[in-house]
Amino acid sequence: QVPLVESGGGLVQPGGSLRLSCVGSGFDVTIYNMYWHRQAPGKERELVGFAGSDTVITYADSVKGRFTISRDGAKKTLYLQMNNLQPGDTAVYYCSVPTLRYRGRGTQVTVAV
Repeated sequence: QVPLVESGGGLVQPGGSLRLSCVGSGFDVTIYNMYWHRQAPGKERELVGFAGSDTVITYADSVKGRFTISRDGAKKTLYLQMNNLQPGDTAVYYCSVPTLRYRGRGTQVTVAV
């Protein structure tokens, strides 16, 4: 059983939106800090934001005001709502739970005309 599975990526035009999902299995998603990172080709992995176990949500400056992280305990899912996407947002997006050393395989987001 894969502990984290992301979905929802795809190709979108600049200015468009996508919602990514990260389903957790085998653990309670509400009691751990859960992170979204992204990695573009040839670039370092970049923090997008995280949902703290204390319910506080933190965002990287590059996505503030455009991206929203939320969590649904009943569905065991972490979400990343991405609005006003730009070509610079093109990357593979990963969710992770560092405390448990879990990381998903990622989902590709491509923003292009």
